[in-house]
Amino acid sequence: MGRASGVGGRRFDEGDRVLVLNPESGGGRDTDDVRALAAGRGFAVREAEGAAVVDAARAAAEDGASLVVACGGDGTASGVVNGIAAADAFDEVAFAVVPGGTGNNFAGNVGIEGVEHAFEVIEAGEERRIDLGRATFTDADGTADERLFLNSCVAGLTADASERTSADLKRRYGPFAYVATTLGAVPTYESLPLKVEGPGDGDPWRGDALCVFIGNARGFPRGGSVRLTQANVEDGLLEVALVSDASALELAGEELLRRLFRGETANIELRSLPSVTVTTEGEPIRFSLDGEMVGAERLDVGALPRTLRVRVGERYVPDPSG
Repeated sequence: MGRASGVGGRRFDEGDRVLVLNPESGGGRDTDDVRALAAGRGFAVREAEGAAVVDAARAAAEDGASLVVACGGDGTASGVVNGIAAADAFDEVAFAVVPGGTGNNFAGNVGIEGVEHAFEVIEAGEERRIDLGRATFTDADGTADERLFLNSCVAGLTADASERTSADLKRRYGPFAYVATTLGAVPTYESLPLKVEGPGDGDPWRGDALCVFIGNARGFPRGGSVRLTQANVEDGLLEVALVSDASALELAGEELLRRLFRGETANIELRSLPSVTVTTEGEPIRFSLDGEMVGAERLDVGALPRTLRVRVGERYVPDPSG
């Protein structure tokens, strides 16, 4: 069997490099180019969307792939990572991403500038170990489920916000697009009664909250910006932002976001924590996990330090604050 070059002098058997392609991401505009580039580099291409992305990535890892690439948006990338996790293969399988979705936030965080550049990084880019976020959500009956995430988990959003949020708004503002959509549709939005606590927190925060942002690769906007920033994704910590007391807001869309993050309408508390627990003191929590809407009575989130082996581009900065 022929062999192909890999990162850092490592060589791959043809066929042990798998690309999981979501043909629906980004309207499918780049799928033909991706298939051609993948075929020219010895990738086996497996098409999947929705929950099938996790199954496809798990099967690839269990079949002996040493590199599994996600082609799609942030949801596809997250699905592939969860598939590698389901195969218990983080030490054996490296990960890479080809931006094919609407927002492609994670790809931008790790220095990927486009489809062709992504394949260049796969061949010659540096491999880093980065953190993952692990979210465990528990229903009222005690049933618990666990999922990993790359970018962020945002608690405090309505159930249908994901469906009602435009692709353009999601591309520009990430998970906060759901906040704008929710509040724009409900002129007298009622904040959520939540309890938020970190490890060993003897005095947890209790009160009404608009949302709780928990970032892994994405950081909370600062300085009046409404765009998320890159977080340090190798420090073993989560960026936690609590946006409190957002009742009776009557603004919508971008203007709401601009005023919100300038501190004109809400109190924002920022922390860096290895883990955080969010508990509802009212209705079940709705949250966006890398763009997927989920509901729970309790949310436990922790960082998994330097768990994922990922190929990064030249513009990737491990510590953006430095």
